[in-house]
Amino acid sequence: MKDIATIIFRLTISCLLAGLVMGTAFVLTNKAKLHNAEEREHKVMLGLLGYSAATSAPESLALHAVHRYIVTSGENSTIGYLVPLKGEGFSFVEIGLDGAFVGQQPVKLAAEQAGEAGTRDAAITAAVGAGKSLRYADQTIIVTENGRRSAYLLPGVFPGFKTFVKVILALDPTFSILGLEIMEHEEDPGLGGEIVQGYFKNQFKGKTFEALKKLGVVKTPLPEEYRRVLTLGKNNEAIGPEEVAKVQAQYQDKDIYALTGATISSRAVTNGVKGIANKFAYRLAILDKVLAAQHIAVAF
Repeated sequence: MKDIATIIFRLTISCLLAGLVMGTAFVLTNKAKLHNAEEREHKVMLGLLGYSAATSAPESLALHAVHRYIVTSGENSTIGYLVPLKGEGFSFVEIGLDGAFVGQQPVKLAAEQAGEAGTRDAAITAAVGAGKSLRYADQTIIVTENGRRSAYLLPGVFPGFKTFVKVILALDPTFSILGLEIMEHEEDPGLGGEIVQGYFKNQFKGKTFEALKKLGVVKTPLPEEYRRVLTLGKNNEAIGPEEVAKVQAQYQDKDIYALTGATISSRAVTNGVKGIANKFAYRLAILDKVLAAQHIAVAF
């Protein structure tokens, strides 16, 4: 019996040590994974704004994150926005489903903590008080240059042909498309998986907000001259900037040319992009109206 007890004790200690090692390894690797994902997302956002390692962003450029929540109290629901204030600090602004101002609360949160979901949620919960539940909805990045809005960066997720497609959409102040990047997808390789290729995703670039509202998908083969511009971009010696501008202007108001054999994936991305832009424009108009009426001085 003594030997059995000793064996059980040793096995228990071994399991506890193994669990500790595995748990520590998970925490460290998961933290590194999240950091790498954030770094990649930040790099993509700057790329959509036209900046790269060769062309660094100016110091006057600032990215302001606005986090949207669904706030529930009993049977009532409101929309809450965590907004950065001018100077420093944060405020949680609640707006009714009818677009009317409900209230605002200061949120005790350091700027570097705003990106940490757990810390952010706890700070907002403490600010709004007991009896209300929060559900995170999404994040918007409002870009300013020298204090004036210059772009919007919209991370979004929508259904694809197989599962979900994760993207970042960049809009200018008039909601015309600056660029689109596909971040994650599980579409079929060689078919729907081609949504990551420049000749498809770059078709959205330059579409105005009005054109986007009625944008459709056609099965007509992608014209070769257009494909070359979409693939090579404007900074290439093969075509030249004047020819690139001419071709882009020719197709700016055209529908999206579907990927061969992947019309469903093409239509899914098109509808997804339209949905993200339309919903954002609608919500921003309401938020801006409330901020102006309540004289809330935000950083953007």
